[in-house]
Amino acid sequence: MEEQGKTRRIVSADTTRPDRVPPGQRVIDKFPVLTQGETPHIDAEKWTFTLFGLIEKEIVLTHEQFMALPKVEVYADFHCVTTWSRLGNLWEGVAWKDILSLVRLPDAARHVMIHCEQGYTTNVPLADMARDDVLFAYKHDGSDLSPEHGWPLRLIVPGLYAWKSAKWVRGVEFMEQSRPGFWEMNGYHIHGDPWNEERYGGQGSL
Repeated sequence: MEEQGKTRRIVSADTTRPDRVPPGQRVIDKFPVLTQGETPHIDAEKWTFTLFGLIEKEIVLTHEQFMALPKVEVYADFHCVTTWSRLGNLWEGVAWKDILSLVRLPDAARHVMIHCEQGYTTNVPLADMARDDVLFAYKHDGSDLSPEHGWPLRLIVPGLYAWKSAKWVRGVEFMEQSRPGFWEMNGYHIHGDPWNEERYGGQGSL
């Protein structure tokens, strides 16, 4: 981890692999937009970010409060289940570990469900969220995220396929047991590790 003024810089461990491209993937330069449904129109003044579920007290942050949290930059690769990878992305936002510091988490919590605009959800084990390179991003390569890429906030989990890096995030639900989110209920793998090609259902469970 590097310090850049008041913004921490984290380099994802996966970018230091001898071969950074998971099996079955091809490297591209563009950043395709893949979305289920229409791009939502979001008013930042009305937007909130909620932490709830298996925690002692629900926490709701306004956009202004979220943007006041400690900032982090993460240099990481991005792997889509549709077989393309974009290497060397620079994300800016709030580290998951700084979000986690806001709550009192019981020992029983093992998973989270990410809740987004339009009812989209995706599940992630807390063990995967615990990686240093996981963040809630609002900038990509020095610019604010476009609405198509998830503004005002998207989760970035570099160690899993990109459908886990959900766009238009509104909250995190803490859970004891895993349950499938939108794509997991529609044929995608419950976990989504690109290095093990966990693309589609029937390949194991958590």
